[in-house]
Amino acid sequence: MLSPTEFLDVVRLAPLVSIDLIVVDASGRVLLGHRRNRPARGTWFVPGGRIRKDERLDAAFTRVVDTELGVAGVRRSAANFHGVYEHLYDDNFVAENGIGTHYVVLAYAMELDSHAPVGRFDQHSQYVWLTPEELLRRDDVHENTKTYFR
Repeated sequence: MLSPTEFLDVVRLAPLVSIDLIVVDASGRVLLGHRRNRPARGTWFVPGGRIRKDERLDAAFTRVVDTELGVAGVRRSAANFHGVYEHLYDDNFVAENGIGTHYVVLAYAMELDSHAPVGRFDQHSQYVWLTPEELLRRDDVHENTKTYFR
């Protein structure tokens, strides 16, 4: 694991690679979390997380699903690859002036039962299920999330 200072150097010098989870229920509603952390703090966003150095995609996917949703053992083969996206932010995880954050995002769509308990509240303060039409109309849903549905 990197120290916060080392990680800030990485954020300053290189893009991060992450996985976003486009989680839908049987009715087509999308799971969004209200972000606690920078960047994008205070907005509704799809769950997701960074891929670690030397971590295989399959292992990263399973870890991100567990870490972000509290659902263990989900394999990447159970999801559909949605595409590669770029997320650019003016801020960073410690709000250091002049350092933006650049993510290269691998987005995966997967279905979960909306009645199953999901969520890890260290990343998101609450969760909500919205239709794509609803989330596109809301000002508090981050633009990077809206991109998945346009």
